[in-house]
Amino acid sequence: MTAIRANSILPARRQDIELHTADGLTLVGELALPADRDPVATLICLHPLPTHGGMMDSHVYRKAAWRLPALAGIAVLRFNSRGTSSVRGTSEGAFDHAVGERFDVAAAIEYAEFHELPNLWLVGWSFGTDLALKYGCDPAIAGAILLSPPLRFSQPEDLAVWADSGRPVTALVPEHDDYLRPAEARERFAAIPHAEVVGVPGAKHLWVGDAETVLDEIVRRVAPAIEVPLPKDWPGPMEYGDASAYADRTVAAFADKPV
Repeated sequence: MTAIRANSILPARRQDIELHTADGLTLVGELALPADRDPVATLICLHPLPTHGGMMDSHVYRKAAWRLPALAGIAVLRFNSRGTSSVRGTSEGAFDHAVGERFDVAAAIEYAEFHELPNLWLVGWSFGTDLALKYGCDPAIAGAILLSPPLRFSQPEDLAVWADSGRPVTALVPEHDDYLRPAEARERFAAIPHAEVVGVPGAKHLWVGDAETVLDEIVRRVAPAIEVPLPKDWPGPMEYGDASAYADRTVAAFADKPV
């Protein structure tokens, strides 16, 4: 058994993908599938604010793609929204303040549907939670998990759509969040009567040191048959990723000054 560390990459079928938006852009991404079985669920990951370092490789999503196909049988689809760059490449277009990004969300859902990926869940993080709330309540989507939701771009009418849909919404809210803390989050999300607001003691907006907690909470909801907490060791082959390319972006992702 080998300990699973921050840069551990467990076996999966990984493929670079492209998403094509209705307004003519090509977005770059990756799909990670279980190596030896069909997935039980699929995460469509909507990343943090790209003007402040957010991207498909933001650390929680990177760890999700590196671990969850093997540990939980979950497929992970992540991509760079318009104008966003990572090691995978740069998506066409430019950041559009949660307006044009509606086409990015639609393209990701369409891709997952076309490739018959099962049990589609949106996982948004910060800016990505606003995209999920504004544009993600699609008939193909089983539910949404919101990490550090600031409720910055989403409006009351967006919450009303989710309220009417009855689809599950879970907000994981850090105790020491920079934008929205658990008590206020419970007040704001009361607009969705069935929404679950989970305060995470000691956590901060970036989830540094708390990625494992986030992954466990995601798995608990999208694949309830999988036992959590997830294993901390792996008995099979393991590779290691290089996260050094993002040393200036992980902690800076929500600093006051854009990178």
